[in-house]
Amino acid sequence: MRIMGIDPGSGGTGYGIIDTDGSSHRIVLYGAIKTNAKRPFHERLLSIHSELNKILLHEKADVLAIEEVFHAANVQSALRLGHARGVALLAAAQHGLDVYEYSPLEIKSAVVGYGRAEKFQIQTMVQLLLNLPELPTPDHAADALAVALCHANRLKFIL
Repeated sequence: MRIMGIDPGSGGTGYGIIDTDGSSHRIVLYGAIKTNAKRPFHERLLSIHSELNKILLHEKADVLAIEEVFHAANVQSALRLGHARGVALLAAAQHGLDVYEYSPLEIKSAVVGYGRAEKFQIQTMVQLLLNLPELPTPDHAADALAVALCHANRLKFIL
C-alpha cells in the first residue's frame, strides 16, 4: 500500500509518501511545500493545492493520512491551519483517496512510543524506521512521514 502523509501548515506543508505492507516500510518521496508569507493567503493555499496535485499525479497514492487540527493558543493560527488542511483534503478527494486523520498524540505514540515526544525524537525514529541515511528535514517533512508511518502501524486494525 502506498500512503501519503500530510503535516498541514500555511507556511509549510510537509508531505511524505511510503510504500508499506504494514510491517516493513520503504520511502518513496518526502519534502515540504513552502509558501511565501508576503503573498496573499488565498494564493498561498492555491500553491499548496497545486503542489499536492502535482505530487499525486506523479506518485500515485492509495490513501492519505493527515494530522488533525490541534488546539492552538492562537485562534487565527488554528483557522489558517484548518484552511491548509482543507486544501489537502480537497486534493485527496480529487484523486479519489480515502482519508485517515490522526491526532498529534496518536502520531507520536505510534512512531516514538511517547505522546509528548519532541521534534528530534520524531525525526530520529522516522530515520530509523525508514532506514534513511540522515535525519529527514525539514521538520514538516519528518512530521508528514510520521503521519504516514502512524497509518501504516494502524493498517492491521483497519484491514
